[in-house]
Amino acid sequence: MDEQHPAAPEGPRTGVATVDAVTASIEALHDRPVAEHAAVFEAAHDALRRALDSDPDAGATAPLED
Repeated sequence: MDEQHPAAPEGPRTGVATVDAVTASIEALHDRPVAEHAAVFEAAHDALRRALDSDPDAGATAPLED
């Protein structure tokens, strides 16, 4: 990263792959145009909702879509 955009510290990890992928997608927003932020947040919301609705014994859920 450059002086104007220092690297953001890595956020907390949950150990749940789907949730961690959502967190990473939100952390990467500083690299994306503002016009794309709403779509990232909507995708994050959908992925987190699927993770909450899934059977915890069923294994991993689908990864976050861009």
